Amino acid sequence: MKAKKTYAVFGLGRYGIAVAKELVENGMEIIAVDSDQRIVNDAAAYLPVCKCADVTDAEVISRLGIGNIDTVIVCMAGNLEASVMAVTLCKEAGVKNVIAKCANEMQQKILLRVGADKVVFPEKESGVRLAKNLLSSGFIDMISLSKDVSMVEIDVKEEWCGKNLIELNLRKKYGFNIVALKKGESVTVNINPEQPLDAETTMIVIANTAKLGKLNG
Repeated sequence: MKAKKTYAVFGLGRYGIAVAKELVENGMEIIAVDSDQRIVNDAAAYLPVCKCADVTDAEVISRLGIGNIDTVIVCMAGNLEASVMAVTLCKEAGVKNVIAKCANEMQQKILLRVGADKVVFPEKESGVRLAKNLLSSGFIDMISLSKDVSMVEIDVKEEWCGKNLIELNLRKKYGFNIVALKKGESVTVNINPEQPLDAETTMIVIANTAKLGKLNG
């Protein structure tokens, strides 16, 4: 059985809190960090592991065990220097996936240059949506259509390649409604269920959000 993924959120402003709460509510192991003790005290009411610390200090990163975390989300766009230091220290500590929030395109370029694996603009991607996409690892993108239903773009799994939709019967197995197939920039909505799938194709599906975890089982 796969070990549960672990997350750290640096910076507990509105965006960071939204990410952290969504992850916690879905049962993920998370450490939340902010340099303001008052903010940490407030957040501790609903975030099980909440620390007051300076994540621009290499010793702090080591003491918190950040090198053992799967994904770190740096939510300190208001302080570019601190964001740069946090991203750099996380990558040096061996964190495989570091996501950083940015305020503009210049910050985006800088954060990517120092090692961020992904940079998000809060006006384009909400904290809740980012958390949902993290929870749905293996998905290219996920958009919530309602509280319970999402539209998801997913890769064709290796074991699906060479088989068609009739053979796979994904609707019965995963509860998917496949609305389109995408290959490059071409999107097909008139789907031929007898056409074999290949690794270059992605599927756009509508599904019950709670059941999407079956894909990662």
